[in-house]
Amino acid sequence: MKKGFVFAIALIFGLAILTGLGPFEQNATAGKTVFVTIGTGGITGVYYPTGGAIAKMVNKKRKEYHIRATVESTGGSVFNINAIMSGDLDFGVAQSDRQYQAVKGIANWKDKGPQKDLRAVFSIHPETVDLIAAVDANINSLQDLKGKRVNIGNIGSGYRKNAIDALTANGIDYKKDFHAESLKAAEAPGLIQDGRLDAAFYTVGHPSGYYKEATAGKRKVKFVPIENIDGLLAKYPYYAKAITRVTELYPGAVNDKDVPTFGVKATFVTSIKVPDEVVYAITKEVFDNFETFKKLHPAYAGLTKQNMLEGLSAPIHPGAMKYYKEVGLK
Repeated sequence: MKKGFVFAIALIFGLAILTGLGPFEQNATAGKTVFVTIGTGGITGVYYPTGGAIAKMVNKKRKEYHIRATVESTGGSVFNINAIMSGDLDFGVAQSDRQYQAVKGIANWKDKGPQKDLRAVFSIHPETVDLIAAVDANINSLQDLKGKRVNIGNIGSGYRKNAIDALTANGIDYKKDFHAESLKAAEAPGLIQDGRLDAAFYTVGHPSGYYKEATAGKRKVKFVPIENIDGLLAKYPYYAKAITRVTELYPGAVNDKDVPTFGVKATFVTSIKVPDEVVYAITKEVFDNFETFKKLHPAYAGLTKQNMLEGLSAPIHPGAMKYYKEVGLK
């Protein structure tokens, strides 16, 4: 019995060596279903439905591609990148700044070094860095934050870093110039309404329940423009100018026009170890059904095929690049 088992294992590995194919590719070639898992984020955020939308598209063509995609709710960008690198996930959604940091081996990857096997597939929705403030706090710019009570985000959060970057670009020291709070995002809207905060930063895709809650109370709230950031954009290539569609999405805010700011992008990433055929199939389904994909979540409203190739710091996976070249996007 044991000899037979050992022989079978040896035969499998022998075939793999002879054909040059790993188990992933062998299954696909033989017409067997290849299972892939997409890491997302919390189930109430935009990442989870994004992963679900991609999986749904691919699974519709299961008989053609022999791919079965499943979605996993995770801790978000850093978790997804690390899980992809360890082989526990095949794909994942990650902020563009986190993708950049992983490729460069900085921030959370300072000790691990550059994640050389990380590959980009495409960008998805923008996530804007926004500042809301109570109207009675008289905050009309970042300079007006001086002396106020402001939540910049819990330590270790991505949006805290975004807030500090915006403040630094405008010559504001959060340790000295105002009363900085380090609260989790979910706490801020209620504290603004209770009068215990004057303003709060947050980075998210829109529309967001966070801002709907913050602008729905008795205390009037507005979005504050974040400007004077050209130096910041030059220093950090993963940032880009953006507009928050306040008047359309948050009628409870007192703004009478949309607000300029900057942001990052949610990006779809994978590993160089994932076969070209699998990445090609997923890329093709999203782009060939682009108009359908855009309708799957309000955060995708401003997407174009061209801007889905922006904000990518990791090399584009060969499977995705094959598709982009076929359709003239690269």
